[in-house]
Amino acid sequence: MKLIDVYPDDRAYNLDETIQRLRYRNGYDKPLAWMEPGKVYKVTLQPMNTSNFFEAGHRIRLEVSSSNFPRFDRNLNTGGRNYDEATGVVAHTVVHHSKQYPSEVKITVVRK
Repeated sequence: MKLIDVYPDDRAYNLDETIQRLRYRNGYDKPLAWMEPGKVYKVTLQPMNTSNFFEAGHRIRLEVSSSNFPRFDRNLNTGGRNYDEATGVVAHTVVHHSKQYPSEVKITVVRK
């Protein structure tokens, strides 16, 4: 996920990013946890550590993706060893925001 400052003229600048491979969502010391198509999973990302002054008219954008290559190792979405695979699978990423599956973003605001 990327945190982005969007200017009034639609220029956008990355502020910070975080990553969580969902096969490790239960911890790196636990057995791999594979996802099943059509099933909803709760995902908690590590907090981002950044600070920014958002001027009037600026917007905050969160970008969610199944990959951020080349910043992080590629993700071919196969469950295999990404480093030696050649063919990927399209990921269908969905962020739920309903009463049944609520989403939450926490942002600390410091007034000047």
